[in-house]
Amino acid sequence: MQAEHRKPEQRSVVIVTGASSGIGREAALAFAARGSTVVGVARRQPLLDEVMQQCRQHTPESFALCGDLGDREFAQALVPAVEARLGRVDVLINNAAISKHKHIYHVSADEAEAVMRINFLSCVWTTLAAIPVFLRGGGGTIVNVSSFAAIVAPPREAIYAASKAAMNAFSQGLWLDLEGSGIHVALVNPGPIDTEIWEKEDEPPAYNGRKYPPSIVVDAIFESIEKQIHEVTVPRFDAQLLSARALALLAPGLLRMGMRRMEPVTDAVLDAARKRAGAKAAHPSPG
Repeated sequence: MQAEHRKPEQRSVVIVTGASSGIGREAALAFAARGSTVVGVARRQPLLDEVMQQCRQHTPESFALCGDLGDREFAQALVPAVEARLGRVDVLINNAAISKHKHIYHVSADEAEAVMRINFLSCVWTTLAAIPVFLRGGGGTIVNVSSFAAIVAPPREAIYAASKAAMNAFSQGLWLDLEGSGIHVALVNPGPIDTEIWEKEDEPPAYNGRKYPPSIVVDAIFESIEKQIHEVTVPRFDAQLLSARALALLAPGLLRMGMRRMEPVTDAVLDAARKRAGAKAAHPSPG
């Protein structure tokens, strides 16, 4: 039965979360173009439907599941629902995420919880649901799309970086726990990628360097599946990413100094935070 389930002529079934735009959209279209049946998952129905319509031009069985992955019930039901409809699931791409570029003085507990639920816990919920499905099917692949922020946390992104660092640690633990199961877990750490996320930041980011196309992340996803790679950072040879990683290991104080210069904490920000806290301002307010 198991060997029959994995006949080469059968199309693979791939679930892509966050499929309505950016990396997820590019990944869904690329998998469909390669002949995979794609199940796209996202919250924005019109955008998701447009993506899946394009996917169905290659693989007519592709379909959308619209919902909020921050909702545990929805996330847990996702993989079993696809298995029930299509009879198999081969690849799970945990890509859905929300940004949070916001000074910690301005972040609420509700905002922090929402970021953790969507960026990290949804990945846990879908993965825990996928493991028995993959065991029944003889194996499978989970690709967790994280961020370089999990390796070097930028200013104003303490909560976002924490959510992605949790995803990284979870993935690393899975490498050990799933040994011998036939389930491969890959971790992709994108650097600055040109998606709509830059337009949704709560506070304007100071970064003004090069942004790379989502296609480089999709290429890394395919490579991690085909070559059974555990972790890859893209772009691989970006000078800023390489230097940031080296400084984090060898000269963390120098890295922090550079980060402070990039996005300094102004007197106005600190005085406003003290005022909200009921403390006296250390500097006179402007004007």
